[in-house]
Amino acid sequence: QDNTTELIKNIDDPKIRIIETVWDIEKYPGGSIHSQQANIGLGECRGDWCLYLQADEVIHEKYLPIISKVCRNYLEDDRVEGFLFSYKHFWGDYEHYQWTRKWYRREIRIVRNNIGVSVWGDAQGFRRNSEKLKVILLPAEIYHYGWVRDPAKMKRKIIAQDRFHHTTDWVARKHPEKTRQKPYQYGTLKHLAKFRGTHPGVMQERIRKKSWSHNENEKPPHPHNKWWVRFISWIENNILHTRIGEYRNYKLIGRFKP
Repeated sequence: QDNTTELIKNIDDPKIRIIETVWDIEKYPGGSIHSQQANIGLGECRGDWCLYLQADEVIHEKYLPIISKVCRNYLEDDRVEGFLFSYKHFWGDYEHYQWTRKWYRREIRIVRNNIGVSVWGDAQGFRRNSEKLKVILLPAEIYHYGWVRDPAKMKRKIIAQDRFHHTTDWVARKHPEKTRQKPYQYGTLKHLAKFRGTHPGVMQERIRKKSWSHNENEKPPHPHNKWWVRFISWIENNILHTRIGEYRNYKLIGRFKP
């Protein structure tokens, strides 16, 4: 309905193969529609490795040599079932990103093909015969831009996403009609990390066209801005170098060092 199919067709690249399907949210509730659809795509893959990206995720071109190298180096090592990436979650604009424990640090984004791997849950990770995958952590990041939008568009996106994960009654209670036209409140960005690097080349035009500003008002504060969350996160990041009770949808068996 948003002309995505036509836009992709206009790229006119023989490497792109479009698979048209019908989304049945009633049959796949709680966000499982995303896994069902992603598994359709996974089942069509033909290569030795499969790279999975969601629509708001981008890989910086500087990481492409590392990805190419590990896919070659571990091709014959059957112990390795996938590769793990770290995440940089941008928030509110392109200059700030999340650093607290309220945001996931890592996810699998490359899996070995033809060994029975499937997309799991709400399509955030993978499993093989319901078992967690054995993975290698890469010195590479996924740039996540899902929370960088015009506040009015961000509000519409959140409502749309909630429809995939919750019932109609839940969405109606969470988003009363009188609040649906109000722009999303990103709150203060002063507690976030400042981004000092460069963005992927494919993002440059989008960044130049940014035309919105955000409202500093935040009532109640977002979880990542609460003082105790920031305090615990600082200790985890700077002293413990791990996250207490972190959910890990993978089995880490090694780290790749170029």
